[in-house]
Amino acid sequence: MEYINIGGVQIEKTAALAPMASVADRAYRLMAKEYGAAYVVGEMASCKGLCYSDRKTAELLTSTEAEHPMAVQLFGAEPEFMAAAVKITEKYKPDIIDINAGCPMPKIVGGGAGSALMKTPKLFGELVKAAVSATDIPVTVKIRKGWDESSVNAVEMAKIAEENGAAAVAVHGRTKAQLYSGTADWDIIRDVKQAVGIPVIGNGDVSSPELCKKMYEYTGCDLVMIGRGSYGRPWLFGQIKDYFEGKPVRPEPSFEEKLKIMRRHIELLVDDKGEKVGMKEARRHASWYLKGMNGAARFRNLCGTLNTLDDLERLIEMIAEQQTGENNG
Repeated sequence: MEYINIGGVQIEKTAALAPMASVADRAYRLMAKEYGAAYVVGEMASCKGLCYSDRKTAELLTSTEAEHPMAVQLFGAEPEFMAAAVKITEKYKPDIIDINAGCPMPKIVGGGAGSALMKTPKLFGELVKAAVSATDIPVTVKIRKGWDESSVNAVEMAKIAEENGAAAVAVHGRTKAQLYSGTADWDIIRDVKQAVGIPVIGNGDVSSPELCKKMYEYTGCDLVMIGRGSYGRPWLFGQIKDYFEGKPVRPEPSFEEKLKIMRRHIELLVDDKGEKVGMKEARRHASWYLKGMNGAARFRNLCGTLNTLDDLERLIEMIAEQQTGENNG
């Protein structure tokens, strides 16, 4: 197995779980790690929220031993708050601290953070420098291709990150204007890799072991990061690990196995967040797991009514009964 080194942190060169707000929580990260994700990044936390002792923000930084190597991700637009937040973050003992310069959501961009930083390279550099100066933990950054197609500046941003001490840069091959639509531009990831000396992490449109290999070969990136391609498919990380270890790639789980994996994921969510919050968040995860199954549209609609673990069991029984009936028919 090949490894990459990010500021002294050794990471298997297979596939990592991308940071995804309101998705890549502890339960999701644990599922990804259990199936072989090389590295995971937590949900982004507000620098100001941390500095003002917001309990919910601090909760986003809490991880379990099983998740490591892992990074926490911070967002903000003021260097002094970034530095202070990094100092606070140290007590949560992440392996890496990542700065978000890629989130396209209006709430984040409106405050000058996330992908808004693609329009303010000087401020971006100051944020990276402030973070690096405040800690001995490696600091990385996550950027996009650019703000839009008329302002593609990922190479410039990556160079600024490197100059200010970043240990690695992750590149999502879409602009802020694209959000998550269209196709990811792997050429920009390759351009960034050729422009900087620090490790480059490629992100965008990888959903199979073959595509993971293709991204490595096409872009020359040091690590592949997967976000939406893992929705309802934590075993994808295991398939990729098998592929790069030269083993027979484990098949897609059977219908019954998928239901067991879904149940395990949702139980982890409920253990972590309580039944009320956990089941509300479980609704979308359940619908992702059921994608592609016979009668999926109807069952995915029912996912929106899940309120308790008992509701989940009833849904699983209903799906299993239909499947059994079809097999017997």
